[in-house]
Amino acid sequence: MAHKFGISTSVTEEERQLEHLLHLIWALEEEGDQRIEKVHERWEHPLDVDRLVEQAVEQGLAVREDGDMQLTDPGRERTREIVRRYRLAECLLSEVLLLNEAQYEQSACEFEHILTPEVTDSVCSLLGHPPTCPHGRPIPRGECCARFGRDVQPLVVRISELSPGDVGKIVFISSKRTRRLDRLSAMGIIPGTLLKLHQRKPSFIVDLGETQLAIDQEIASEIYVKKMGCSYI
Repeated sequence: MAHKFGISTSVTEEERQLEHLLHLIWALEEEGDQRIEKVHERWEHPLDVDRLVEQAVEQGLAVREDGDMQLTDPGRERTREIVRRYRLAECLLSEVLLLNEAQYEQSACEFEHILTPEVTDSVCSLLGHPPTCPHGRPIPRGECCARFGRDVQPLVVRISELSPGDVGKIVFISSKRTRRLDRLSAMGIIPGTLLKLHQRKPSFIVDLGETQLAIDQEIASEIYVKKMGCSYI
């Protein structure tokens, strides 16, 4: 499977649909109803579900048992990675990029098939190893979670989440207001800029080199920074 920039580039439509089926079986197991009839009821993709069920069984990924679809051990291992990619993508797209539910669910469907394990772990670490997706469903843990523990702080946070004395490098600004972006840019608040939080109340005061700026809660929640050591400024 070819990889480019951390993305798998050779996933066929048949493989995508098979992974959708495995994901659906996992979700139905969480809901406590894995009947084959339920699989048919919830299937929304163009390829014939019966043919995909046969493929899953032939490849040893699932079995039919007492009218239910059950994942085998190899199928469960493969599916947990699919589900992990999907639910982490939901978190990234909803919490960082602020997409609405319809937008992030559609895009997450693409991410679940193409992200490499390395990029998936990077996204997980960026988000601080979230335990659940935006819908409250559990996100399967990865090796990065085992290494760093579930309470590791995100690599990228809002200025509003910093403590006085914290130093950060601006990664991106999520505001969709052009005038606000232009004003922040004119003040030197642009990606790559180092800043230090001086105080939080009554307004957020940040140091940019020799300059101090006051920003309100809303703006402080739109500016994302990567926390750095105090020696960086």
